[in-house]
Amino acid sequence: MRTARYLGEKLEVSDRTIYRDISDLMGSGIPIDGEAGVGYLLRDEYRLPPLMFNSDELKALALGAQMVRAWADKKLAATTATAIRKIESVLPSNLKEEIKLNTIRVPGFRLSELLSNNLEMVRVASDQCRKLDVCYRSIKGEYTRRTIWPHILYFWGNKWTVGAWCELREAFRSFRVDLMTEVVNSEETFEAVPGRNLQAYIDYQAE
Repeated sequence: MRTARYLGEKLEVSDRTIYRDISDLMGSGIPIDGEAGVGYLLRDEYRLPPLMFNSDELKALALGAQMVRAWADKKLAATTATAIRKIESVLPSNLKEEIKLNTIRVPGFRLSELLSNNLEMVRVASDQCRKLDVCYRSIKGEYTRRTIWPHILYFWGNKWTVGAWCELREAFRSFRVDLMTEVVNSEETFEAVPGRNLQAYIDYQAE
């Protein structure tokens, strides 16, 4: 039997997260015995389906994790260690070395605190359909304030760009995140209406 504290330390999450996830698992029919404050035990008769990763698939997962750790915002990058550790914990011994990716390295570039924070805000806002108020500096050094509807983030090798609907221009625009000198969550959501949604932006880019 394992306590929520033990599981939380192993997975690097809070006790509250463990309680919630255990409750969800039990609700879905997974035969777990125990209760909060006592501990939890997965019955012996239950077996999780095996992870059928081959060597190349593990290399691809490890490479993707390195890319996220090297190029994404700090919060997203921090999740890669936990994800890889969860996969490694269920691998047979002959495959554990594959996920370490000893012969491939992804050189990162240092994100400033401002860029990392702004990137995280843009990423979360696009997931939650929230408008952002940004101060943007153009390549020519001109500053404007915009309210944008962030739809998608692109990574071009060393720059992040957000594709968005711009209320100031009443049109789609692409903005480099490193040129945003200020990003503020407006607390206002937007609706993905036809002509201003993600698919419309993709179609606009393809023209």
